[in-house]
Amino acid sequence: MAAAVLSAPLAGDQPMTRLRVEVRNHKGQPVDRASVIVRFVEGRSIKRFGKKKRHQWELKTNQEGVAKMPPLPQGKILVQVIAKKYQTFGKYFEVNEPERTIQVTLNPPQPQYSAH
Repeated sequence: MAAAVLSAPLAGDQPMTRLRVEVRNHKGQPVDRASVIVRFVEGRSIKRFGKKKRHQWELKTNQEGVAKMPPLPQGKILVQVIAKKYQTFGKYFEVNEPERTIQVTLNPPQPQYSAH
């Protein structure tokens, strides 16, 4: 383990995070086939030597309501979750650790409102 820790700074790569997003409804049940979009907003990798990096990942949740992202750069990310019959979720997160689990609760749609 010490060799892995020592070799990371020598490799010259930025730190990465393994992200797991858990999606549940307002009753605590997992939401299957929800679209999870993770957009890298800011951090060290965008400005590093002008290299083109991937900035967005899109996955669907499994039957347990879990979406596992590939390793992504540490920094500020936007997580959006879209599922039928639920309100869309969107929130910014700061990820600075090697592994992170984000728990999302989706609410049912609000009733339509009319001023007339």
